[in-house]
Amino acid sequence: MRIISVPDLPPPAGHYSQAVVARGWVFISGVLPSPDCFDAEFDIQLGSVLDICGKILAEAGCSWQHVVQCTAYIAGVEYWPNFNSIYARYLKEHQPARVVVPVAALHHGCLVEVQLTATATQSQSKPSLPETRRSS
Repeated sequence: MRIISVPDLPPPAGHYSQAVVARGWVFISGVLPSPDCFDAEFDIQLGSVLDICGKILAEAGCSWQHVVQCTAYIAGVEYWPNFNSIYARYLKEHQPARVVVPVAALHHGCLVEVQLTATATQSQSKPSLPETRRSS
């Protein structure tokens, strides 16, 4: 497992990595907006989150086109149309699997948090599943 850490982003506040690369997959931890956007409106917070995700993807050697799954938490179903529209601008024609979960509250009072899974680029190992052990 290789830990991904983007130098110009704040370090994680807890016991976790910004992202890891393992077995040809890139797993990005939940991303909140940058602290200077905590009190901003939803669209600005989401832009911050997706910009941060883009930096983490780049540090891992991949791009939005490598994303295979997105889980997003939004602080109210009323933000879904805005989420969908802004997210589509970042991913363009690429349509990975996705779930958007309305929640009552997020850390620091934020309005959105995004977690991604991506395939590593060709220079990384190919995605694989753990080997199955056979009983003798």
